[in-house]
Amino acid sequence: MLNNLRVTLANGKSTEVFFPDTVRDLSERLSGYGRRVLWVFDTNSRNLLSQLPEHCVILPSGEKYKLWDSVEKIISAALDARLGRDSIMIGFGGGVICDMTALAASLYMRGCRLVLVPTTLLCMVDASLGGKSAIDFRGVKNLVGTFYPAMDVLISPSCLRTLAEAEYMSGMGEVIKHAFLSPDMDLYDFLVSEHDAILRRDRTVLCEMLRLSLSVKAGYIERDPEEKKGIRQALNLGHTFAHALETVDNFGTKHGMAVAWGLSRAAWCGVRTGVTDPSLAEKVDSLLRLYGYDIDRRIERGRWIDYSSAVSKDKKNISGTVRFVLLEDFGRPVLRELDSQIVREAVLTSAGVQG
Repeated sequence: MLNNLRVTLANGKSTEVFFPDTVRDLSERLSGYGRRVLWVFDTNSRNLLSQLPEHCVILPSGEKYKLWDSVEKIISAALDARLGRDSIMIGFGGGVICDMTALAASLYMRGCRLVLVPTTLLCMVDASLGGKSAIDFRGVKNLVGTFYPAMDVLISPSCLRTLAEAEYMSGMGEVIKHAFLSPDMDLYDFLVSEHDAILRRDRTVLCEMLRLSLSVKAGYIERDPEEKKGIRQALNLGHTFAHALETVDNFGTKHGMAVAWGLSRAAWCGVRTGVTDPSLAEKVDSLLRLYGYDIDRRIERGRWIDYSSAVSKDKKNISGTVRFVLLEDFGRPVLRELDSQIVREAVLTSAGVQG
């Protein structure tokens, strides 16, 4: 079993990450939170428990339900269950469920306790850690949200055995992103050497991959808990491109798939602007291709206006200017403005490195 990971956040708050060995160990840990608890599932994650708890709300599955209406249902269920401020909301599911549960917990009685149980790889390495909560609003991804860290995050690799292949590979997109944000090449080398075992979901290998990936994210979060210093924005590597793609595709592209594509686009723009060495960009594309990502996808020219509009609404828009995360080297991300023409070339042409 992995050692627990404690992540220190703002205002003296921290998140303890636990790694239960089996589903049984996970269940025993969860039973320790008592009965003054509201569980939040979606129609997929509810199937992971043989018996549903007394107080729970089951929401439809999918990004299109990441809306105010779903948060209201969580809060209404908490009120009906007569939860107090000292009660606990448990988000049990993927990133959408964990994000919405965290937002609801931050609002209910000005903040009740929160526990997250990520059941997808994407959520394990991304949404569950760091305190961000959000919903989509008027077609803009994660526009409305708060910083509200969970007191505990319970990660059990055994949950990944039955995860659909597309969902698993969506999570791998974020893991690969972390490999290039790491100041060393440990995660990158691991992803190359253990490729076959990772794809067949070998439990021991997955445990080590999770440890390496979460350690990278924790390093950025602890230095900039509420994204006020510009350090934590590095975790958005590839995301400005990705979120715009998701928007114009009406969220038909899974987040991690879009991030993988966006990572390639960021590498291309880095080469184009002289920030990124072509050899590093080649490593980015080679690793993405090794894992089977479609990084040659193009935005139809007729969708450019919609795509550009989506980019302009990105959360990293400051005073009307969007700054993209580019890479100088492993673990050396930088924020840069990009000329609209460069972005246009990046998303309307094939993904191969162009010197």
